[in-house]
Amino acid sequence: MPYTRTQVYLDSEQRRRLQEEARREGLSMAELLRRIIDEHLRRRRKPNREAYLSIVGIGRDPCPDVSEYHDRYLGEALGHVHHG
Repeated sequence: MPYTRTQVYLDSEQRRRLQEEARREGLSMAELLRRIIDEHLRRRRKPNREAYLSIVGIGRDPCPDVSEYHDRYLGEALGHVHHG
């Protein structure tokens, strides 16, 4: 796949840490950044079946107030699937 040149400004700490990780992984900084971006975009995709199934049983203890705070619990359950 052909690549498009993109310029990104990093602070010195970000650059240093990326260089270290790229060196440890045996990758160029550009390849490491592409992989980081791919992973981020993959996680941000539309929720899948697993995300929706993660809310099954959400009303069981220790969430006795789920009828009152349902939006909060739903957001937390789905957020864990998408953001770690």
